[in-house]
Amino acid sequence: MDIDEIELRRLDLTVLLVFVNLMRLRKASDVADHMGLTQSSISHSIKRLRDAFGDPLFLRTPKGMEPTAVALGMEPKIRSVVETLSQAISTPVVFNPATSTDILRIGAFDNEMTTLVPRFLQMVRAEAPGMRVSILPLGRRPAIDALEQGDIDLALGFAWNLPRSIRQAKLYDESYSVVMRQGHPLAQKQMTLEIYTAAEHLIVSPRGDHTGIVDEELVKCGQVRRVTMAVPQFLPALAIVATTDLISTLPSRLVASQAERYRLLFFPPPVEIRPFTVTAMLHERNSNSPMHQWAISALSEIARDAPLS
Repeated sequence: MDIDEIELRRLDLTVLLVFVNLMRLRKASDVADHMGLTQSSISHSIKRLRDAFGDPLFLRTPKGMEPTAVALGMEPKIRSVVETLSQAISTPVVFNPATSTDILRIGAFDNEMTTLVPRFLQMVRAEAPGMRVSILPLGRRPAIDALEQGDIDLALGFAWNLPRSIRQAKLYDESYSVVMRQGHPLAQKQMTLEIYTAAEHLIVSPRGDHTGIVDEELVKCGQVRRVTMAVPQFLPALAIVATTDLISTLPSRLVASQAERYRLLFFPPPVEIRPFTVTAMLHERNSNSPMHQWAISALSEIARDAPLS
């Protein structure tokens, strides 16, 4: 779109910031709170944007302000302008958790929601009581997409082949444990490879697959296990194992943290399975943000203290 200089002068930095924050938060009231403006000021800024670009830009829906195709197309360029201006004129930002009213949005699968998020929220309540936190149930690819689009601030989990724009901070290395209910017929037996492969297995697979990393390692040994059920998340897997004779091979920290609650037994697997690294991921645009650095530091401290198998 071509905009003449008269129109361009109408788009001051506040109006551009309103646009960027509406794209991120999707609610005018949240933008007003975040920017310390009144809702009438936000409405006035939206009108100026619509007049300048000749498009509604944001449509009101039950879920909030839905951007139009024109708004989606403009967003990367306007965000780039705002970030460039911010870098040019900014002074070092000081983040004080005790007085922060920021909104922190985290994408995570239920493994990290269970092992990291509860203690992180406790820390937020203690150190940053004015901060608001939203947790979104996002797997690897949706979480990365959300980071790139500015829909979340951090993503937690295991990821590979990341875009160059995504930064990672290591939280911990994770291994696996074999888990079964107390009183399981195999509970008193040594978990040999033969007994392990003969048992009925439950696998966690968001796509419903009946094979995974364990099966890849078993093939190297010339072995195959009996996977009879797949569920998309870890907590349902624990609940099912707790009430059936199925066994499962799950992340060790998750199992150790939930074994007593679900009355479960757990053992090292009889086959070597390569560990994986759980990280906190953020977009490069936030790599120097004190608020993001504080959150990652808090998560790292929690990860160091998490129960080990």
